[in-house]
Amino acid sequence: MNDLAENDPILQELCSGQPLAVLATDAGRAPYTSLVAVAVTADLRQLYFATPRASRKWANLAENGQVSLLIDNRSNQVADFSEAAAATILGSAEELSGAEREAGLDLFLGRHPHLREFTASPSCALFRVQVASIYLVTCFQNVREFHFGL
Repeated sequence: MNDLAENDPILQELCSGQPLAVLATDAGRAPYTSLVAVAVTADLRQLYFATPRASRKWANLAENGQVSLLIDNRSNQVADFSEAAAATILGSAEELSGAEREAGLDLFLGRHPHLREFTASPSCALFRVQVASIYLVTCFQNVREFHFGL
């Protein structure tokens, strides 16, 4: 299915309501996952996150910008099997600089104002993910696909 992602209320709620995502990067021999604060654009085509340049995820991204992120609304209760939703987001991440960094930072800090001091550090990198596909899973097994032409 290739409906418009921005018109899906469950997907919109996940992306605008959940402040954190699990980021998977390529660590060479195996994937590496990290918890990151995220901000997603209203059209769901871009996602932003910040990380220290001294982090493992930054080093992984310097080698390979292909990423996967998981945003979900689970509560770790039995009801999650029928009620939880999860979105797997696939895309390409790039570190931003200059005017692009400032614009992305405005969006990111609009979602996470408590991270202003963290992002102001010269050692903090801001990444933008260009979203290629989103896979939305509801009711534990119902999958809807959204693909964006890049």
